[in-house]
Amino acid sequence: MKKFIIYLLKPFSFLPALLVMYMIFSFSSQTGVDSGNLSYKVSYGIVSVADRILEKNLSETDKEYYAGQIELPVRKLAHMTEYCILAICISFPLYVYGLRGFWLFIFAGLFCVAFACTDEFHQSFVAGRGPSKTDVAIDSMGALFGIILVQLFCHGFTGPSH
Repeated sequence: MKKFIIYLLKPFSFLPALLVMYMIFSFSSQTGVDSGNLSYKVSYGIVSVADRILEKNLSETDKEYYAGQIELPVRKLAHMTEYCILAICISFPLYVYGLRGFWLFIFAGLFCVAFACTDEFHQSFVAGRGPSKTDVAIDSMGALFGIILVQLFCHGFTGPSH
């Protein structure tokens, strides 16, 4: 009976991946202005926290300047992070289903890259946004990192024989 219940519940292991995909789709649905404002707000928050920690007492103008300087790297790091999380959420269930090593890289990697491509295509229909091959490459690097993390984590627990 226990094996039957586990068999029935296994497909739900992909639920976190679906939620992350929805989150990515939602972010991509934001207009260019809204997306830019969110990136700036996050960048400004980072500068403000760093200012407090480092006790620099930056002026408002300096905070705005530094927020503008780090906005692009923060945006690209967000891309990598989203796809790293997506790859983790896809790779764990695939690992549970028995996919290991090279085949896990292939299946999870191709899925994440395909989703990144469709996400960039989706952005071509959003006001002030457009598709970017660079973003697909950045997303793919994040996904690769996520898959490597899952491989290392699972290999540490199961060993080379599994």
